[in-house]
Amino acid sequence: MTASQENAVAPVAESREPVARVGWLFISLYTAAYASACLLFLAPLLVTLALKITGLVGIERAPGSLALVAGVGALLAIVANPLFGRLSDRTTARFGMRRTWMVVGLVGGTLGVLLVALAPSIPVVLVGWCVAQLFLNALLAAMTAVLPDQVPTAQRGQVAGILGVCVPAAAVCGTFLVNLFTGNELLMFLAPCAAAAVFILLFVATLKDRVRAPEDLPPWSLRELAQSFYLDPRRYPDFSWAFLSRFCLVLAYAFLTTFQAFYLLDHLGSARADVPQQVFLGTLAQAALVILASVGGGRLSDRAGRRKVFVVTAAAVYGAAMFVLAMVTEFSGFLVGMAISGLGFGLYMAVDLALVVDVLPDERHSAKDLGVLNIAGALPSSIAPAIAPVILAVSGGSYSALYAVAGVCALAGAAAILPIRSVR
Repeated sequence: MTASQENAVAPVAESREPVARVGWLFISLYTAAYASACLLFLAPLLVTLALKITGLVGIERAPGSLALVAGVGALLAIVANPLFGRLSDRTTARFGMRRTWMVVGLVGGTLGVLLVALAPSIPVVLVGWCVAQLFLNALLAAMTAVLPDQVPTAQRGQVAGILGVCVPAAAVCGTFLVNLFTGNELLMFLAPCAAAAVFILLFVATLKDRVRAPEDLPPWSLRELAQSFYLDPRRYPDFSWAFLSRFCLVLAYAFLTTFQAFYLLDHLGSARADVPQQVFLGTLAQAALVILASVGGGRLSDRAGRRKVFVVTAAAVYGAAMFVLAMVTEFSGFLVGMAISGLGFGLYMAVDLALVVDVLPDERHSAKDLGVLNIAGALPSSIAPAIAPVILAVSGGSYSALYAVAGVCALAGAAAILPIRSVR
């Protein structure tokens, strides 16, 4: 092992609470890498996957085909995230518990995206997206676990608030890169992958990762494997309520992102050639408010020593944004709705992540437990494409009805926070 590799890993005991405050260099590199991981997911979901499918089967059949691809991929993510979280917690490689899976996830996910870009048919798109989901969730599980690994409790609101900027920042960067390479389908898929790889590998190279000793690990068992996907709500009620809240909010978000291109095409009557730029402008309007809400909300949460009031308010604001989108009929109204959604989403994702880390059942298995939580982030991406066509069919193809349902889901997410007792 080289000297640089020795400095990049830190042997740990079975359980530890980070005590040293992290500096701005670590926060900056972590934020850039986390945003890059989000970019790998969002660039296809926001624009290129829908356009690829539309090019293969036409606008009439595209929603159903997208529902199949996104739904199956999300179901795979439900299994992949907690499983790779468990594997990350048990990894004894000298390269590190988290760094190992960041590299594996990045390489495998990029190959999956490449397969989607080159796919000549929907079945090949489906296979490629499943490969991408499998490995990108390995990356995401390891990346998320860095927060409880490295950041002390007193800074988690601040760091989580900054991480809350990552989703909209990734959305803006992704749609910008896609728009930049409009007309070249291969580059529309691969340019976000190349940009993301730079920042992820930079973080991997500088992270002082944990290294776990083999003798600290219990033997594998079927019970332990089953526990990778489940936490008893009777033993951990606060974590379960946080899970339900995240599920409801992300379900609302999934309705918006998965069907945003079709909303613009069908509901607002946009031309197909205008969709990439309109999605970019919408995500830009959203991101501006997310940045303000996420960074400011996270710091306020740390100072106030409270999480719940911020999360409840954020989910309610996001619900209001969905109702705005349900009512508007002009692109300008779409931008207003996206801006309001940014305010709610930014505050929610910032403070809710800090709240969840505060109620984790066991620090020794943080990646696994966060993987279970990430089921709440993956399952809606499967459910939304499955039930949205039903909502559209019942409502006569009304995207207003679809986004009204999304608003109700967000309000349910606000209500689910109220029973939590161990965090104020």
